[in-house]
Amino acid sequence: MSFLSPHRQHNVAADDIEASAGMPPRNEPGSSNPGSTAAGDGDPEHIKFGESQAKEQQPKSSDLGEFEALDRFITSYDHDRRASLGSAAVSARRRKWWQFWKSDEVVAQGLPGPATTTIGKPPDAWLDTDIHRGLPSAVVEERRKRFGWNELASEKENMFEKVVGYFTGPILYAMELAALLALGLQDWIDFGVIIGILALNAFVGFYQEKQAQDVVESLKGDIAMRATVIRDGQEQQILARELVPGDIVLIQEGQTVPGDAQLICEYTRPHDFDQFKLLRSEDKFNGEGAEGGGGNGKEKERANDGGSDSPGDKKQDDEESLQSFHYGDSLVACDQSAITGESLAVDKYMGDVLYYTTGCKRGKAYAIITTSAKYSFVGRTAELVQGAKDQGHFKAVMNSIGTALLVLVMFWVLAVWIGGFFHHLRIAQPHGQNLLHYTLVLFIIGVPVGLPVVTTTTLAVGAAYLAKQKAIVQKLTAIESLAGVNVLCSDKTGTLTANKLSLRDPYVAEGQDVNWMMAVAALASSHNIASLDPIDKVTITTLKRYPKAREILRQGWKTDRFIPFDPVSKRITSYCRLGKDQYICAKGAPRAILNLAEVDKETSNNYSAKAREFAQRGFRSLGVAYKQNDQPWVLLGLLSMFDPPREDTAQTIIEAAHLGVPVKMLTGDAIAIAKETCKMLGLGTKVYNSEKLIHSGLTGTVQHDLVQRADGFAEVFPEHKYQVVEMLQQRGSLTAMTGDGVNDAPSLKKADCGIAVEGSSEAAQAAADIVFLAPGLSTIVLSIRTARQIFQRMKSYVQYRIALCLHLEIYLTTSMIILNETIRPDLIVFIALFADLATVAVAYDNAHVEPRPVEWQLKKIWVISIVLGGLLAAGTWIIRGTLFLRNGGIIENFGSIQEILFLEVALTENWLIFVTRGGQTWPSWQLVGAIFGVDVLATLFCLFGWLAGTGRGYGPHDQFHNSGGWTDIVTVVVIWAYSIGVVIFIAIVYMALNRFQWLNDLGRKDRNKKDSYIENIIGHINKLALEHEPDPKTGRDKYYVIEKTTAEEEEL
Repeated sequence: MSFLSPHRQHNVAADDIEASAGMPPRNEPGSSNPGSTAAGDGDPEHIKFGESQAKEQQPKSSDLGEFEALDRFITSYDHDRRASLGSAAVSARRRKWWQFWKSDEVVAQGLPGPATTTIGKPPDAWLDTDIHRGLPSAVVEERRKRFGWNELASEKENMFEKVVGYFTGPILYAMELAALLALGLQDWIDFGVIIGILALNAFVGFYQEKQAQDVVESLKGDIAMRATVIRDGQEQQILARELVPGDIVLIQEGQTVPGDAQLICEYTRPHDFDQFKLLRSEDKFNGEGAEGGGGNGKEKERANDGGSDSPGDKKQDDEESLQSFHYGDSLVACDQSAITGESLAVDKYMGDVLYYTTGCKRGKAYAIITTSAKYSFVGRTAELVQGAKDQGHFKAVMNSIGTALLVLVMFWVLAVWIGGFFHHLRIAQPHGQNLLHYTLVLFIIGVPVGLPVVTTTTLAVGAAYLAKQKAIVQKLTAIESLAGVNVLCSDKTGTLTANKLSLRDPYVAEGQDVNWMMAVAALASSHNIASLDPIDKVTITTLKRYPKAREILRQGWKTDRFIPFDPVSKRITSYCRLGKDQYICAKGAPRAILNLAEVDKETSNNYSAKAREFAQRGFRSLGVAYKQNDQPWVLLGLLSMFDPPREDTAQTIIEAAHLGVPVKMLTGDAIAIAKETCKMLGLGTKVYNSEKLIHSGLTGTVQHDLVQRADGFAEVFPEHKYQVVEMLQQRGSLTAMTGDGVNDAPSLKKADCGIAVEGSSEAAQAAADIVFLAPGLSTIVLSIRTARQIFQRMKSYVQYRIALCLHLEIYLTTSMIILNETIRPDLIVFIALFADLATVAVAYDNAHVEPRPVEWQLKKIWVISIVLGGLLAAGTWIIRGTLFLRNGGIIENFGSIQEILFLEVALTENWLIFVTRGGQTWPSWQLVGAIFGVDVLATLFCLFGWLAGTGRGYGPHDQFHNSGGWTDIVTVVVIWAYSIGVVIFIAIVYMALNRFQWLNDLGRKDRNKKDSYIENIIGHINKLALEHEPDPKTGRDKYYVIEKTTAEEEEL
């Protein structure tokens, strides 16, 4: 049986155009199958997927052949209409937010059950699905219960653990300790208010995060992976997460593999399914073969021949042992670079395993899902790191601030206890001042219980706002990274340019016909209409201007084999037939095409000069050539393509520069094209060949200097992106990288902020920190501005909250030591409550945009917070000192010392947020309203003497001090006026502090650090490679350290 013979050539069956266009499948042209018929005739082997689908197809298009369907596509293609069409979303019923006991987001459907005992391997009977009928819907739910949803979801969020998480951390532990202390002292009011504060913070944090998460999740549905599956005898489009083991799926060019699957047969040859079943029943697709891509093995053939080998055969077998054996021809080619690091697409044959999230680059075939995503190769790898939770830089900063404040509280408590012993206070004397009461007060005011919640809420609200701008934040900490980015490495096509390629007047070699050249260019293009790349699409659609070329395509061409572009050959090759003549059509890089044809020197010079001219004008040029039968290659000419810059790109680049974020352009185009594009966009023209940069003789330091000073890199491949990002990071830069393809996944992961641009693949989206649904560089720069505003809100709140803690710690500790007096714990807890209530609205404040990349600068925050806290404490001491005067000081008629101090502290602390937020923008109405409401409430406390106790304090007691706790309205007005004066003075000091350059730079990291010694070592190591070969004597591998070859000069 010839089909079972092992093959090593990487030939691929023709792309099935009519299948992509919605046509029914047919046999491959020229096949030896007796049922094979000409295009347009009935096919006895034809598989119909249900009558309902047939009704949806246009009757007049159902019998079109390959090039007839292509011709119709050229005629009916409308770019604007195509751009406006969106894919139909697949909806699913999700559980309500309050149904926390539900462990899955889909209601009224089966929930994932426990894993099977075979660790993700379904029963063999599950994999006997017929490709014609697929799985019946009745069994899908049962299989899903056993294997779960087909998605790499993060660890399931336990709602109980999430709620408990709002009560954990250094800051919250201190407040919980205060609650226990109040309970022990039987201070029921304090205990109730502290519990209320903790519950309020948890509720606000949970609610705000949930609201923001819903906004983000609603948009994530737009980028969810989808798959074409055979169920109930019909082709259906479903979400990839709904697949179960045993599902028959279609794998085709341009799509992401929706799950670990085993290849069955080519889409146009469904009758090969019988061969697949035969080989599987004979256990030809064993574990090794399935994983490695083959199945029969040379040893099996030798075993059948008696096991004897001649010396020549043994030598040949030694060479062949390093290769894989395959059944039949290659069915598809998959890009596995994100998993294996291979630059080229890997050919896959019958019985081979396709890995989840890899991209199909060529072909169309049936495959059967072998397990769910959780048990896939990628899923098992992800599970290894799932338990190790990275807290992230943001969480580390919050914990460090909380720990520092907790240490300060312990210091102040120690100082108070020492002072209390001098005042002969007991530790727990009932019905009087004691040291535990003082400790309770310091614990309440010493730790900002709302700090974690407010900062997290600010991030969540910011993520929801970014989502409305079509930027989906995959993880909240990415906002912090985006705000601090100081280098943006951007793709050219679709980001800097409009991604609207147009074909300009081509260059036709002397003696050649332009219509024939355009026809050959179309032949050397992918014909999978459902997923044409931009170059192939513009090549094919431009044939509207060349009717004679379309007539050539209508003469009965058949495609036998198609080889897409790869970075080694730098060309696309198509093997076609017209009658009895065999043609090889090629399209690709000008130099690669020129090397195919043997032309005279004059033709070569003219061709090269024209290619340089196109490049200098910013046009991308593609050479076109063909070969007929055994005749030599014929050079036809050059296609010139132009992708205009976006209208807003040049202005956006200027804005990015003003934000301290230079843009480096990374493009696969030639240097001349890249430089011309840089001129159009207003970028610098220091553009270098990435291959020469990486593999030339440059030393480490010079290499790093070149990367840092460059405006862009040309002829870039994915591995170059990774190395550029790595070198920038080694210099201390926070780098953002844009990408769209599967190949970009490693560099997106490596970057500090990976950005998947509009239209990116599922693999790129999975690797990115932020996914953009809108095109263009302006969207990215707008998101950087928004991220800096979010960061500014958090930074101003942290600075404000630390100052508040220091204010009361300094005043109350000194008051306890000097006067043996404190503000009553009942009032202290309300001061803490008011501070949290007022500043929850910080998340909605109008923040300004810093002109340079932002950082936490904790040293600067602590310096300014200490100054502000000290000034606030001084202001409180002044008003307390006036109460020693015999005329009553600040008291006009009557008042309570406790309530006067309470109101002054509440007003000055609430208004401090207007100082730390800066004066570049007006505060939002939400922030002003929240603070005003709290101020009114604090004023009522003071007027009516709520929780004032006896109202007495240390000092002279005369007619100005009312023991009932009430305060007259005139005194309240004076306190308001005094507090406004204090805040104005503090604002002046704050502005003066920010004018010191040394203070503005305090705590900033060096984004241009340089270590020549280490960089040179790394540079030399990068120029070495490890090579190994088997030792024929011992059978072991020998390893050699060799120097990498330098890149060859290439101008085109």
